[in-house]
Amino acid sequence: MQIESLKVFCDVVRYRSFSRGARENKVTQSCASQTVHQMEERLGTPLIDRFHRPWKLTPAGKVFYEGCRDLVERFGEIENQVRGFRNESSAVVSVAAIYSVGLGPMNTYIRKFSEAYPRARIQIEYLHPDQVYHRVLEGEADLGIVSFPRAGRRLRVIPWRYERMVVACPPGHPLGREREIELSRISGEKYVGLDRGLIIRKEIDRFLKRRGVQVDVVQEFDNIEAVKRAVEVGSGISLLPRITLEREVQMGTLRAIPFSGKPLVRPLGILQRRGSHPDDNAALFIRLLREERGTADSQTKP
Repeated sequence: MQIESLKVFCDVVRYRSFSRGARENKVTQSCASQTVHQMEERLGTPLIDRFHRPWKLTPAGKVFYEGCRDLVERFGEIENQVRGFRNESSAVVSVAAIYSVGLGPMNTYIRKFSEAYPRARIQIEYLHPDQVYHRVLEGEADLGIVSFPRAGRRLRVIPWRYERMVVACPPGHPLGREREIELSRISGEKYVGLDRGLIIRKEIDRFLKRRGVQVDVVQEFDNIEAVKRAVEVGSGISLLPRITLEREVQMGTLRAIPFSGKPLVRPLGILQRRGSHPDDNAALFIRLLREERGTADSQTKP
């Protein structure tokens, strides 16, 4: 049973469509259907219940799919790694990222990648989220890194990590003495927010509304660094990812206070343009990022 056949089966199941699975593998729908049928004959049991509308996996099919998916993904990683040894060159991997992805952590990832693949180079540019999407869509960047990523017809999202949000305030603020607070404590506080057009701002507003919390927005900025500076000088408090506050907490210029109850997390994802095939170095950098994502406050979705 060839790995190509296993991939056809996995894509048919993943997209719940024989035609889409066939298209992803550049074969005909008839070929995809025949491939699955040959697997069933080889295994001696149905993998797909075709009498159910829409069709669904049989219990045996579910077990087979889970195993094959892991096998196909692992094979792809090994294949890229081996190609990396063969084709390693001075090619540049272009990355567009939002400002708040974290200069410190990102520099660490780049250093580790350079040590592992000394002839490859990561070129990273920090941009507004809209510009990150534009660069990836136009092929001007191999990869993009954004928060609350949006997949689409032309964009694929690879989940990366989840960052817990906390209350940011100056040490002298009345809340600054607390180890943990009820979120209701920030009601009525002067608040420094991100621009209303940003997805993260919309998610924060929705979260506060669901919790019945109203804040007094006094300033708005288009990036987290500017928000932090405003909070430092006492303009108000804010809700920010804990990992973005590490330097200020260490320096003693800001406090990062967790709040009780249901957490708010900021998901980060890696963008790729659909239809494009990242070169070996880009694939290896994605792999490194996903292996190192445990350095964030929350590695998995809560």
